Amino acid sequence: MKKFKILTVEYCLWLYNVACVSWLLWRLAERHVPAAVILLLPLVLAGIFTLFKNNLAAKILGETEGKSKLWIYEMVLALLISFVMGWIIVDVKPIAFFTQAANTKGIIKGIFNPNLKQLVPMLGALVETIYLALLATVFALPFSFVLSFLAAKNLMYGSVPGRIVYMIIRTISTVFRSIEAIVWAIIFCVWVGIGPFAGMLALWIHSIASLVKLYSEQIENIDPGPVEAIRATGASTLQVWRYGVTPQILAPYLAFTIYRWDINIRMATIVGFVGGGGIGLALYQEQQLLAWRNVGLIMWLIALVVWVMDMFSAHIREKLIGN
Repeated sequence: MKKFKILTVEYCLWLYNVACVSWLLWRLAERHVPAAVILLLPLVLAGIFTLFKNNLAAKILGETEGKSKLWIYEMVLALLISFVMGWIIVDVKPIAFFTQAANTKGIIKGIFNPNLKQLVPMLGALVETIYLALLATVFALPFSFVLSFLAAKNLMYGSVPGRIVYMIIRTISTVFRSIEAIVWAIIFCVWVGIGPFAGMLALWIHSIASLVKLYSEQIENIDPGPVEAIRATGASTLQVWRYGVTPQILAPYLAFTIYRWDINIRMATIVGFVGGGGIGLALYQEQQLLAWRNVGLIMWLIALVVWVMDMFSAHIREKLIGN
C-alpha cells in the first residue's frame, strides 16, 4: 500500500511536469504532444523514480530512507518548470517595466498634488467606508462565534452526526471564503441595489467565512485538560463549550475580530469599485474621469485610515494577547 501511494503521488508530480513542458512546447514552438504521451510518460518516470528510496513522493509521505537527496532535485525541477510557466502565462515584460514609466507621469503628479477642495465630500465617503466595514464585522460576530464551535474537529468528531455537521460547515465556509468579496458585492448590488448596504453584505458574508476558519482553528488548539475535566462531571455539550472552551478562546477571538475589522476597511475600498459604496465608489468614479488629483486625495485618505487602523489594531491585539 505504501508503494502504491508513493507511485500515485510520484505520478501526479510527473504528470504536472510533463503537462507543463507539453504546454510550453505548444506555446513557444507550436509543437503538439499527443495526449497518450502526456498520460503514459509520467507513469514510466514515476515507476523509475519509485525504485529509489528518497524520491519526492516518499519525502512528502514521510517514507524516506538513507541520505540520498533525490527529492531535492525533483522539487527544484518542478519549481523551475512552474517558474517558467508563470513567466510565460503572466507575460512578464521587464523591459516595458523599466522603459515605460513615463506613461504614469500624469497619475504620479496627481497623487503628489491632491485636490484638497474635494476633502469634505471625500471625508464623507471615507466615514461611510469605515462604518460599512464596522457593521459588516459586528453582524458577522454572532454567526462566526456559533459556527466556529461546529467547525472545530476536536469538539465535533466524537460522533457520526458531529462529523457530518463539521464537514458541512467547513465545506460551506471554504466555498464562501474562496469567493472574493468583490464577487459578493456584484451579487448583492443586483440583489439590493448599488450602495453601501450591498458592500456591507458582501463583507459580512466573507467575514463570516473567514472568521469561522480562524475561530475554529483556535478552538482546535486549546488545552484539552479543562474540557475533559468538565466532561467527566457529566456536563452537557453546551456546558462544556461554555466553561471549558470559551474562557480559553475569548482573548484570541477579540484579537481576530479587530484584525478582521482592519481587513474589512481595506476590502471596503475594493467592493466600492463594483458599486458597493464608500470611498471605493468615489475612487472608481474619479479614476474613470481621469481626475488624478482627486484620485490622489482619495489614495492619501485611504492610506491614512489604513495606517491608523494598523496602529490601533496592533496595539489592541498586543494588549489582548499579553493579557
